[in-house]
Amino acid sequence: MVPPTTTGTAKFDAKGAGKLCETWYQVYGDLKSGVTPVIALHGGPGSTHHYILSLVDLWTKYSIPIVFYDQLGSGNSTHLPEKSGDAGSFWTEELFLDELDNLLHHLGIQDDYVILGQSWGGMLAARHATRQPKGLKRLVIADSPASIPLFVKAANEELIAKLPPDVRDAIVKNEAAGTINSQEYKDAVQVFYKRHLCRLDPWPAELVESFDNMEKDMTVYLTMNGPSEFHVIGSLKNWSIIDEAHKINVPTLLLNGAYDEAADSSVMPFFKLIPKVKWFTFAESSHMPHWEEREKYMKLVADFLGD
Repeated sequence: MVPPTTTGTAKFDAKGAGKLCETWYQVYGDLKSGVTPVIALHGGPGSTHHYILSLVDLWTKYSIPIVFYDQLGSGNSTHLPEKSGDAGSFWTEELFLDELDNLLHHLGIQDDYVILGQSWGGMLAARHATRQPKGLKRLVIADSPASIPLFVKAANEELIAKLPPDVRDAIVKNEAAGTINSQEYKDAVQVFYKRHLCRLDPWPAELVESFDNMEKDMTVYLTMNGPSEFHVIGSLKNWSIIDEAHKINVPTLLLNGAYDEAADSSVMPFFKLIPKVKWFTFAESSHMPHWEEREKYMKLVADFLGD
């Protein structure tokens, strides 16, 4: 892995935090080179930048500057475990939109940038784009649903339903009983993840690092999402952008994998509603095509950004 060009923090006055917060970031390349930079938004919510670090290929192979950052409550940015459970009052979508705007201005790229958002990061990026910021030139929504109810429906009816019966039964039984901390449930979730989150064996070290970081502080993930990718009982459980997706007015690239937990049925509204949109599905990938089909992924994104 090449070293970053710049590493820093941006002061962020998060409403209700009770203290001045910091957003940690890394830049690869020169943000003033004349090439529109990409800002990469990780998923979770509550994961870290590590698992999307393969996107550094956009800089090393295609000379496109890229910014990674850890969202508030995650990784190297300010943690607020005291805000656990404060979904409605603190951990809101608006908080992360404000953080993104703050970072864009801190970096001085607010008038010329591209966003690539993965999973929750794509949901956040899409919402940002519906506000039609003048500096946003292009948008990549990767492995992201347009609606959490559609995402959960697909997970249960299309994906969990096709798991081995003992695995499927362990998931259904433990969720119904509320025993989601049992080893049986955790083992069953891992089977799902190895089919629909990342199909590489072993997983990339960077993906493991993001999971390890989340384990240390689950505040954001448990508050906004829930105990697993498909058991969404947090504040995002009714999240949808279907009524606003038509407002996205920049060229948009949709990406997902054939085995993705962000199944086609949950991505489709983006394709139907965004006026200038292309959609590509990676045949050998699940939720991590930026690792599972890395070379093809980077070329596709670079070509889209260079159109």
